Amino acid sequence: MLIELRLYYLKPGQREKWVKFMEEEIIPFQVSKGMVIPGSFISLDEENLYVWLRRFESEEELKQLSPKVYQSDYWKNNIAPKIPEMLDRETIKVTRLQPTPKSVIR
Repeated sequence: MLIELRLYYLKPGQREKWVKFMEEEIIPFQVSKGMVIPGSFISLDEENLYVWLRRFESEEELKQLSPKVYQSDYWKNNIAPKIPEMLDRETIKVTRLQPTPKSVIR
């Protein structure tokens, strides 16, 4: 099992718009392509920090699902063009994690 911990810093004043975009567009689209999103979060300490998790059964599953999302016409034409106005792409940090044996997120 593989978990991606994804940290995004939003442009000032974009948090509400970004959360709505994630919950109504990005997450449903990625789920429709087979991705599992165990959670998404806003930081209580940093106003512009948004965090979300993606879960994959294996590295192979990640490699199979990623092109279905990021190379799709829908992503390229409807989702990707809206991202730069809300998200500072230079600050994206993705950390790959493996759950411990007793983790409830397995």
